[in-house]
Amino acid sequence: MRKANIVFIGAGSMSFGIPMFRDFFTTPELAGSSLQLVDTNTENLSRMYSLAKKMNEASGLCFDISKTTNRMDALPDADYVINSLAVKRNELWKHDFRVPLKYGIKHCLGENGGPGSLFLALRTIPFILDICRDMERLCPDAWFFNFSNPESRIILAVNKYTKIKCIGLCHGVFMGKNDVSKILGLQADKIEIMAAGLNHFQWITGIRRKSDNTDLYDELRDKEKSFDPSFQPLTRKLFRAFNYWPTCSDDHMGEYLMYGYESGMHGYDFDRDEQERIKMSRDIEYMISGKLDVREWFYKSGEKAVETIVALHTGVQTNLPAAVVYNDGAISNLPDDLAVEVPVVVDGCGVHKFKVSVPHGAAALMSLSVGAQQMAVEAAVHGDKQIALQALLCDPVVNSTEAAEKILNELWEINKPYIRKVI
Repeated sequence: MRKANIVFIGAGSMSFGIPMFRDFFTTPELAGSSLQLVDTNTENLSRMYSLAKKMNEASGLCFDISKTTNRMDALPDADYVINSLAVKRNELWKHDFRVPLKYGIKHCLGENGGPGSLFLALRTIPFILDICRDMERLCPDAWFFNFSNPESRIILAVNKYTKIKCIGLCHGVFMGKNDVSKILGLQADKIEIMAAGLNHFQWITGIRRKSDNTDLYDELRDKEKSFDPSFQPLTRKLFRAFNYWPTCSDDHMGEYLMYGYESGMHGYDFDRDEQERIKMSRDIEYMISGKLDVREWFYKSGEKAVETIVALHTGVQTNLPAAVVYNDGAISNLPDDLAVEVPVVVDGCGVHKFKVSVPHGAAALMSLSVGAQQMAVEAAVHGDKQIALQALLCDPVVNSTEAAEKILNELWEINKPYIRKVI
């Protein structure tokens, strides 16, 4: 069988690079494949390239590994393109979160919902579409795997404005599964779930014990009543109101809701993130130098990109509990022109979406964010400030026209170097 040609854009990212390497170098089905690492940050790229070579040598899988700062050198004849790029991730995210607060908008993260997600989309989607346009010329049959946020808006944009086959992957559904497992008092690997909805705002529609296929939803409803009340309180209020468990956490799910601030307005923990990055960088240096054995990282990460590549390349079927895809009927009671997260089956013929419906009340609640997502994509591809204002005014988290205008003016200027018309 022909070896896979894999391009990893944003490979200098430690937070995504390490999980991807763990999976690549513990996957014998991909032995001998080409792995091309791409990043514009030469220091980060060199560090991760050295780590990849070290892990490759220890694995014995003989990947053909290369690095470049120019994706045009890597994309020709690629089979799979993995993307995890971020534009000044923490630096700009801080503005996305703090500026809306300054003008009285109560929100909890500023990433995938609310006003912050608009500006993340405005600066990220143009870069993503540039990559996909290059793919249309250089590797038109390749699959595009996206890890960058805001996932739903990016996948919607790629589907509407390119011909590239794409899928968004996120571990949020597993966070929800872990929360349910805690309440049930079961290990997460002992249960199976079905979930569908928006990225970071899915609803678990089924919970079963693996060993005997027993439905566990009634047991969850019973045990939740007496579980620690400090655990995911907003999620549990919605659970009791709608009778189904929403994923993936109070703050992520709360981004879509006008009352999401009830989960707290502390935002992302940037200080902890920086400390974790310092530790990751140190551990990578130890791995490269031999102070630590790289085999300590030879276990599966839980991410699903490499598993999906194996299924597409070998034809051996795999089931993914969640992937972000263009709706087009996958969730019957949400608009077709939307990116949704649903279970999929992957094989040599492609990615096959489960067709589901979510409970009516849950669909109604998610529908409040549809216009904001659609208009954010249009603002991003047209580089249009007026459409961006419309996207803010459609967002259920925004409760003031005056605040919307002030947020738009301030964050537009901050993000202006990255906003541009791409169609």
